[in-house]
Amino acid sequence: MSTGWDTAVWTDRGTGAGPRTGAEPERVAGSSERARLLDGVRQWLVESGAEPTPARVAQALREQGRVLGDAEVLGAARQLRSELVGSGPLEPLLADPSVTDVLVSAPDRVWVDRGGGLELTGVSFPDAAAVRRLAQRLAAVAGRRLDDARPWVDARLPDGTRLHAVLPPVAVGSTCLSLRVVRPRAFTLDELVAAGTVPPGGDRVLRALIAARLSYVISGGTGTGKTTLLSALLGVVGPTERIVLAEDSAELRPDHPHVVRLEGRPPNQEGVGLVELQDLVRQALRMRPDRLVVGEVRGPEVVSLLAALNTGHEGGCGTLHANAAAQVPARLEALGTAAGLDRAALHSQLAAALSVILHLVRDRAGRRRIAEVHVLERDASGLVVTVPALRWGTEAFVRERGWERLRELLRNGSGGGDPSDRPRDDPSEY
Repeated sequence: MSTGWDTAVWTDRGTGAGPRTGAEPERVAGSSERARLLDGVRQWLVESGAEPTPARVAQALREQGRVLGDAEVLGAARQLRSELVGSGPLEPLLADPSVTDVLVSAPDRVWVDRGGGLELTGVSFPDAAAVRRLAQRLAAVAGRRLDDARPWVDARLPDGTRLHAVLPPVAVGSTCLSLRVVRPRAFTLDELVAAGTVPPGGDRVLRALIAARLSYVISGGTGTGKTTLLSALLGVVGPTERIVLAEDSAELRPDHPHVVRLEGRPPNQEGVGLVELQDLVRQALRMRPDRLVVGEVRGPEVVSLLAALNTGHEGGCGTLHANAAAQVPARLEALGTAAGLDRAALHSQLAAALSVILHLVRDRAGRRRIAEVHVLERDASGLVVTVPALRWGTEAFVRERGWERLRELLRNGSGGGDPSDRPRDDPSEY
């Protein structure tokens, strides 16, 4: 009985019909011999155009003068299918429902994030060339080019997974591969409370925010959970409302019966066909949205979004990279200035368009949480500044000086929705 790859296999120098008298046993010398064996099978499959089925793998092995048992053939078929049409060694990690990110920085340095910070796994690639092959194949699946002339790619795979890869020599030593997993089902607010992202009772404030149709931005750094929180909040929107999403890369998965999704695209190899986020925002405005959502505000689309939120599109929202809630006006000002909007005009539109900022952080243990909730007001110079209204507390949100303003906004805007979602006088009840 065969014991696996690292066993004696028989080489037939004659007809290839199998072991025979005089055939010399040769030892498969671990991973290097296995790699050569698989390379030969790959080459045969490429030349023949055959699928890596067990029967085809067995035929390829016979063509190389190799005869293996059923277990080895099935193992080779599984490995080749994983490499050719799957994610190779990363497949078990991507299949794990707790994994949100898979990061490859070297053949033997594969990291995952399960919500508690990065963990080094025992998964490895045979060599740097294997990492490069996987990155290039995934890029091809996404319809993108990844080679020496274009050594990086940012794309979305057919299952929604976000792909980013950088090839050497831009990436020193080895191809760097980053995969952000998009789960088919969005978290609910109750699940975010249970996970500690929202403090106990804080979901009532968030439900009141949605019922009041206030415009809001979710800010935070990379990997703090902005998209996760936004998807959960959109799931609270009334079922009769129409949500139109505009995203560079479609990542939002709100649990809602009426969602229209628009996604941008890069130019093709001839340099044509570019669809930018600002184009999507303009198209979304013509699609009768009850809620206009911009997945991530990071460019000239900020002008179109602010204009839209000032023309009767209540309840609009989006995400924004920022280090703190207090820095959101400056971040929007920088984006607006780059798009040709002067400072005074931007702050005027911002004051009328945006009501609330929800800021997310990731603590040292890797846990994501809503650190603070701010409202906006004008200072003496007429510029928009943020005012802390609530901050994170282990038992509940803690009231800050802007709480009265936030409570007023929630009450005045709660014309519809469930009365139980409207704010109470004592924030300690949240």
